[in-house]
This record gives sequence, structure tokens and C-alpha cells, in this order.
Amino acid sequence: MAVWRSFVLVVGSLAFFVAQASAQVLLRDTEIEEFLYEMSEPVWQAAGLPEGGVEILLIGDPSLNAFAGASSGLKMGVHTGLITQAKTPNEIEGVIAHEAGHLAGGHSARTAEVFAKAGKQQMLGLLLGAALLAVGAPPEAGIGAIGLGQSAALNNYLTYSRGQESAADQAAITYLDHIGHSSAGLLDFFDNLRNQQLIRARAPVPYLQTHPLAVQRVARLRSRAEASPYWEWRDDAEAIAELRLIQAKIHGFLDEPQVALRRYPLSDQSDAARYARAVAYYRASDLASATREIDTLLSAYPDNPYYHELKGQMLFEHGKIAESIPAHRQSTLLKPGAPLLQVNLARALIATDRDAEAKEAIGILKVALGKERDNAFGWSLLARAHSTLRQDDYASLAQAEAAYHIGDVLGAHRFATLAKEKFSAGTPEHQQALDIILATAEQARDLGRRAQRRR
Repeated sequence: MAVWRSFVLVVGSLAFFVAQASAQVLLRDTEIEEFLYEMSEPVWQAAGLPEGGVEILLIGDPSLNAFAGASSGLKMGVHTGLITQAKTPNEIEGVIAHEAGHLAGGHSARTAEVFAKAGKQQMLGLLLGAALLAVGAPPEAGIGAIGLGQSAALNNYLTYSRGQESAADQAAITYLDHIGHSSAGLLDFFDNLRNQQLIRARAPVPYLQTHPLAVQRVARLRSRAEASPYWEWRDDAEAIAELRLIQAKIHGFLDEPQVALRRYPLSDQSDAARYARAVAYYRASDLASATREIDTLLSAYPDNPYYHELKGQMLFEHGKIAESIPAHRQSTLLKPGAPLLQVNLARALIATDRDAEAKEAIGILKVALGKERDNAFGWSLLARAHSTLRQDDYASLAQAEAAYHIGDVLGAHRFATLAKEKFSAGTPEHQQALDIILATAEQARDLGRRAQRRR
């Protein structure tokens, strides 16, 4: 599992983002993403969403939450807490179906219109107040952030949000019926959410909740859900075992190592427990114990690409670069076409500082970046590989791409300008550099002027 960039709080299921002191973290992990996409795609198809048109964002946050929005394309965010607290995959699937209802209903765009009707001075208070309420803060906290003069505008937003939530609930059952799955998991999720609301806000004000209270939503949904011919459908043992592995991996990476080891003691010899301990031991710098656990799993499941990936990662990060390469290579052979696994292999090859390995890494990275063009880390590795081969022109171009994809406008503009001068006009590389220059020119000029004024 790799942490790639910071993320921020989301208001309910909407595409409004509010900065907070401790930003959430966007995680990338092939195994977990595949688990979520395989679960989501039939639901999205039932919802009529474009094939391959929804991006899942895995948010490193222990809260029970998910969101959907249409800012810069259709996106669905899933908190790790939703995964780790789920008893069955069907619970997660139910929430995904609910969020698909928001996307299919165009709720993000419609809520943007509601917010647009508020005055500019009200906007910040509305966002902050709604954010506090959305994550379950006591109503008085939201009211304090909103202010009395803004409460009427917030009432308009909340009324609209309740309608969206009810519509998304009903849509979720429709989608789940369409694929022949039960809505029981969605109801279980609401039961869990209701229990958390009772703990966090003992006397909630129904009108000041961005989502209808879970108990109200369950009451409206249960009769329809139980009448479905698929009500008795349940996840099979294999699906539940896969969820347990995913949960173990998340706990291993995101819990403190000692917390994870207490959660998965040595007395637990299940595959999930071994997986969690392998990660926790590796993070605690106990490579011997980590290797013992992962090797046991590899002996039983030699064709699991993610066990090979983890072994490669733990060896690499403990300075055993050459030893990590076979494990990373095996993961890409077992899971061909997975960009993150390819990037891991390329990183290990480049770290050898040898020309032959750098050349191989360049080929691997070009394939990976062809699938994930916005992978800034992949571009930075490509720049390093070209530098190893003393190909400064290609290194500058790759570094420009890396800077561009992390929002470093000045860096992207500078490196692209350097690269443009090194390639002949009309070549693909010259055009690539020119595209970055044109995309960053105006903002780079503005930033440059501000820097001059500060001097």
C-alpha cells in the first residue's frame, strides 16, 4: 500500500471540499482498488453510469463514510473505516449502490445550484457548518459555524439534501435488485450508522442533519427491501474471506504496529491474521518475523500477486534492493497490466543505479504511465531512470510531467521549457513539452508576479 497525496474533508456525498487542519490521505493499493472496482462495476452498470467512467478514491480514514461527486469527472470515495467495519462485502456494496444513486441522479450538480443561491458571505459558513454536521458533530457545533444569519440558507440546503438521500436510498435497492443481490447489507450499514449517531450526538435535531437520521431511513427502506426476491441472498464464504484479507491489510498498514499485532495475535493462524502481522512486523522493522509470515502465505498461495508485492516492498524498504526485484517481477507476471505493481518493479530496478536495469525500467514505466498518466511518482521515477542513462532531455520532460501532476506549476513550466529547447520541433517530445508550457503559462506568470511583489 502506498500513500500518494493529501486529501480533504468532503461534505456528505457531495463534491464540495473543505480544508481541515489534519488532511485526510488518499491511498493507492492495487488489491484494495480491484476489490472495490469488481464490487462496484455491476452496480454502476445497473445505474446506467458510463463504463469505466467512475474513479474510486480510497481515503485513509477510520470513520464510517463514503461519498460521491462529479468534480473533474465522476468520483466515488470510500473511507477505509467503511471497509474495516463491514461485517460482509454486501454492506460495502450497499453503500456503493447508494452513492451510485447520487451520481446517477446528478445530485452534485443540483446541490451546486442550491449553494449558488446563497450569498458569497454565506458560502464559507454553509460549507463549514454542513461539514461539521455531515461527519456527525453535535448540531450546536454546526450552528456555531453557520451563524444565525445564515441558517435560512442552510435550511434550503438541508431540505434538498434529504430529498437526495431518500432518492439515493431507493435507487440503491433498485440497482441491487437488478444484479440479484440483497439490500440487507445497506440496512446493516444504517443500523451501524444509527448506533454511531446515538453515541456522537445524543439529541440530534432532525432538521439539522445533512443526512436523514439512520433510523428514519431504515424504517422507510425495510419494507421494500424485505419484499425483494433477493432479500435472502448472502455473500459466499470466499467473498467474506477476501474481505477479511483486505481488512487485515488495512489494519496492518494504518494501525500502529503494536495495535495491529494485538488485533491479530499469534494464536490466530488464519490467512488474514498472517497478512496483517506480516505488514505490522515489516512496519516495526522486524524483517525476520515479517518474512516468516509472508513466506508462509506464499507457500500456500504462490500465485497471489499481492503477497509477492508485499515481500518485494518489505525487502526494498529494508535496503535489500536486489533481493526485492524477483518478488516485484513475479507480482507483475501474476497480475499483468497493473500500473502500481509495474511502478514498484521499476523503482527497484532504478535503485540499482545500473544502466541495463534503468533501460528496463523505462520500458516498464512507459507502459504503466500509458494507463495512469497522472501518476506523478511514476513520472519522477522515469526522470531518474533517464538521468541514470545521462539522457537529460528526456529527464527534463519526465520531471515536467511529474511536477505538473502534483500541481507544481512553476516547476512544470520550468522543466518543460528546458525540455522544449532540447527536442526538435515537430517531434512528439517537443509537442509534449509545449503542451505543458501552454497549460501552465498563465498560472506560472501569475505566481511569478506574486513572488516579485513579495521581494
